[in-house]
Amino acid sequence: MSLRLHNNLTRRVEPFAPLDPAAGPTMYVCGPTVYNYVHIGNARGPVVFGVLADLLRRRHGALRYARNITDVDDKINQAARDQGVPISAITDRFAAAYRQDMAALGVAPPDLEPEATAHIPQIVAMIQRLIDNGHAYAAEGHVLFAVNSFDGYGKLSRRDPEEMLAGARVEVAPYKKDAGDFVLWKPSSDDLPGWDSPWGRGRPGWHIECSAMAAAHLGETIDIHAGGVDLQFPHHENEIAQSECAHGGATFARFWLHNGMLNFGGAKMSKSLGNIERVHDLVRKHPPEALRYALLSAHYRQPLDWSDALIEQSIRTLDRLYGTLRDLADIQATARIPVPVEAALDDDLNTPLALAEVARIAGEARKAETADDRARLKAELLGAGLALGLLQQDPAQWFGATAVDADEDARIQALVDERGAAKKARDFARADALRDQLAAEGIVLEDTPQGVRWSRKRA
Repeated sequence: MSLRLHNNLTRRVEPFAPLDPAAGPTMYVCGPTVYNYVHIGNARGPVVFGVLADLLRRRHGALRYARNITDVDDKINQAARDQGVPISAITDRFAAAYRQDMAALGVAPPDLEPEATAHIPQIVAMIQRLIDNGHAYAAEGHVLFAVNSFDGYGKLSRRDPEEMLAGARVEVAPYKKDAGDFVLWKPSSDDLPGWDSPWGRGRPGWHIECSAMAAAHLGETIDIHAGGVDLQFPHHENEIAQSECAHGGATFARFWLHNGMLNFGGAKMSKSLGNIERVHDLVRKHPPEALRYALLSAHYRQPLDWSDALIEQSIRTLDRLYGTLRDLADIQATARIPVPVEAALDDDLNTPLALAEVARIAGEARKAETADDRARLKAELLGAGLALGLLQQDPAQWFGATAVDADEDARIQALVDERGAAKKARDFARADALRDQLAAEGIVLEDTPQGVRWSRKRA
């Protein structure tokens, strides 16, 4: 099997192979700016590209995967000022919350998690290199990248200069040589965080942080750079410009992957619009695995309509899948990723097709009659889930059972069995009464070839 990925730099699906097969692939994913809790749209990239990270490790045996933390930013400064605390009090709190929320969604930590404030020397050195190479200039305590100095500017977003300028919403300051030039370094007043530099006390611009961190940990040329499609311009466009100009024209990233946005209430989910659902809240209201399933339910490059109905549908689907595993509890099996699931992921991370394979395997497992078939299909179901970060809980955990619930589960099972016996004896009045009693207690019944399966209705 050969991994193929849609490269936004070329607008084509291309076979992927690492630049250095011996060392393995490198991947950089733009991480959060930690001034508040992230919304569920911010989680789509970490979930999807986490699946890609696992796939790359299976294919190549090694991966260097970096996802940064932006911990110096004007929004962070404002939050710290509003609360009367140093910026570290804001960034430490929300970086920890981000890690906790991602873990709840089954997102494994990256290999590297560089923080911008820990890379000020590398940022300053890259800016100085850009000045020395004639691609940046200092003016009134600022350092700006000269867009006109880089002929390749716009090759990722493919916008003309006028459109790019409008999209960037840049402030035309008097110290700029050209309206499109963007800030690499800006001065800090005494009440703002700042670091000493050749251009005075100041702080880095947003774009240069990612370029410096990627170079420090992954080298001048990386295999894959990924993030939300909203970052394509200006952030990723500016990363390309400053990185390639700082490194003598060396390609910055060979593959560019962008996940689509989440829509909520008919509009793109964003903090500025106020139509957001925070991960921190959602993982406390719903099973986190269902949120992960929902994020994988559409192809990563397409928009995803987020709704309570999508979450509920994901819960019901996982109920069926975990119910199947519960029915197979007496079968010993070791997870084995099925070839069709790997093939779906090799096809530009086609998670909807992979999830369809999960459903197909589960359907066959429910019909399987021989022990060998049941063992094979359980292994495939567990393996398919493993490739997607799903179905790794014990079914009892998914359905909320604990040791304390054992007596209650036994009581419910006895009622289910009694109803089955009543139906067999054609005592339909008693069977209906038991069905109504179970329904009143929130018990959902499902007929399967292996008998009646029950689960608790979720709130």
